[in-house]
Amino acid sequence: MKINENTLLEGHRVVLVPYNAEHVPRYHEWMKSPELQQLTASEPLTLEQEYDMQRSWREDNDKCTFIILDKQRWADPSVEEEQCMVGDVNIFLTDPTDLSLAELEVMIAEPSHRGKGIGKEVTRMMMCYGATKLGVKKFQAKIGLDNEVSIAMFKKLHFQEESVCKVFKEVTLEMAVDESARARLQGDVGDMKEREYRQSCRDRQGTVSQ
Repeated sequence: MKINENTLLEGHRVVLVPYNAEHVPRYHEWMKSPELQQLTASEPLTLEQEYDMQRSWREDNDKCTFIILDKQRWADPSVEEEQCMVGDVNIFLTDPTDLSLAELEVMIAEPSHRGKGIGKEVTRMMMCYGATKLGVKKFQAKIGLDNEVSIAMFKKLHFQEESVCKVFKEVTLEMAVDESARARLQGDVGDMKEREYRQSCRDRQGTVSQ
């Protein structure tokens, strides 16, 4: 989506930034992992295909993605942004007739950053962004039945089991964003700040040159 091409979301432990071409090589290395391919139901792509996918994420109106950065590392201007990457979070508008319905995916690719609550923080941030900026009123998460960690996380975030597909071995969880859910989300991410991404990058580079 074009809407977030210059959007940076700053949370407590993470910074979410647009998925840019310079992020692709690191992302491509992540997706060589059979574990991540299984968890995300993805097929391995060539580097050229990964660049095409990145352009699709930027241009298509039914997809919105952010790269997840380690905020502490990103705060050090001497560290390249690609070296701060820990995963990504995505929204898919899956029904052209109902743009208020979105599928949500989060991937913590770096093993050292798992089990620390980052996935939960990122999911809340993305849901708040989707509800307030994209008009999403219902979120879905489709998760492999063997991915018990992700299923437990989404249930803690008030998602309810909607259906189980034994053929694809996945469960669909849903959460409607009514007024109480919106207020809870905004309270959970009360310290989230939205900034201009390109200006933030210039500020980082300026700090290095000083």
